[in-house]
Amino acid sequence: MSSLFTWKVVDPAPGEPVAPDERLSWGKTVGLGAQHVVAMFGATFVFPVVMGLDPNLAIFFSGVCTILFLLVCQNKVPSYLGTSASFVAGVAAIRAQGGDSADVTGGILISGVVLAVVGVLIHFLGAGFLHKLLPPAVTGAVVMLIGFNLAPVVAGIYWPQDQWVALLTSAFMVVAAVLLPGFWGRIAVFLALIFGYVLSWLCDLIFGQIHSITGSSNGKLIDHDRVDWSRVGDAKWFGFPSGKLADGVSVVHSPSFSLTFILLVLPGVIALIAENTGHVKAVAEMTGRDLDPYMGRAIAADGAATALASAFGGSPTTTYAENIGVMSATKVYSTAAYYVAAAVAILLGLCPKFGQIVSATPGGVLGGITVVLYGMIGLVGAKIWVENGVDFGKPINMVGLAAGIIAGIGGVTLKITNDFSLSGIALGTILVLVYYHAVNRGRDDDRRSDRRSDRGADEVTKAL
Repeated sequence: MSSLFTWKVVDPAPGEPVAPDERLSWGKTVGLGAQHVVAMFGATFVFPVVMGLDPNLAIFFSGVCTILFLLVCQNKVPSYLGTSASFVAGVAAIRAQGGDSADVTGGILISGVVLAVVGVLIHFLGAGFLHKLLPPAVTGAVVMLIGFNLAPVVAGIYWPQDQWVALLTSAFMVVAAVLLPGFWGRIAVFLALIFGYVLSWLCDLIFGQIHSITGSSNGKLIDHDRVDWSRVGDAKWFGFPSGKLADGVSVVHSPSFSLTFILLVLPGVIALIAENTGHVKAVAEMTGRDLDPYMGRAIAADGAATALASAFGGSPTTTYAENIGVMSATKVYSTAAYYVAAAVAILLGLCPKFGQIVSATPGGVLGGITVVLYGMIGLVGAKIWVENGVDFGKPINMVGLAAGIIAGIGGVTLKITNDFSLSGIALGTILVLVYYHAVNRGRDDDRRSDRRSDRGADEVTKAL
């Protein structure tokens, strides 16, 4: 174990890479670790708030889970595990059907276990069977329906809270992500969060309270401040996350398990497989090392990390493309920097006052950020198709995927018994898998896409 924490100290010339088993001086390594924290910060805090979970607990476990990931992968795959967006649509569906936060974390925990099992199978059997089960045509369809299924959440919950702040925040995020140079463009979510927060505060000062719905008003129009820090003053500066979530469930809680709710979030596993696969491939390309032997370890580690965080009420995790951006810009791939980032995240997670500030993010700001993010998730599905040459002139792809996409996005429900039904993402994913493989069985004309599936996975990890 001691050898895992021994890095060769180097002082490279500008532009020269630093390998995963090397490090700069501890002073520079701490600075790089801080950059990784900033890069993952926005999305890691925003998605727990969107899912109704605690952001402090999320960032605490992001640090813990990053360390777990590095250890399982034997420090060969430099990565940070932040909050995953892949389960947001499933969580929204659970809450729409009356589930609470315990039901949410229960479903995500089982998904984490499934992902870990898939990782173990890949480690021992290879990734061939996975590419046959989830070719680009299927992966793209599932990712698309996950993203576009979230449109009603933006339209019905976040956007109406403050439409003009939402519009300006989304405009800022689009401009920042596309036009800002290098590192700044990669943290567009974080910058948009700050922009929207400040804009909402200025609107309170200039225009006073707004008459709209809030996240806790059950759809009723009320007068309220956009920025409400009433709970910030009472929060401690240091302590383990505690208190109650908006639905009355304790911040730290035991999961509850329901087959109906588990099936709603289980399709997120497909997106996580693609994300992790793409992440490992991207890191391998940057470092010039063969990381295929660690592919199964990476997927299993992310699954175990997701299950661990959910067992205590935390948010699901995934490898973060934002941190790939930092490595690409700095050419420093040292895993030592990721241990520093994990330690900083754990310390931030132990500051309840900071968590309350994030939890007080105005609904209009979330509306502006999520209208872009959710659309990007959906469009990643289309990009997977384009990058892998999926031909929709073939009925196999056109007809085989069509029903599942509409069922998933439109919220179609299949009632099986009085107490059990399939709907939305769960039903859509099942239809995509069953219909596609039913008509594609034994055909070889689309197998060429399978061999290019890694490129599709790369697109997922770049965008999420």
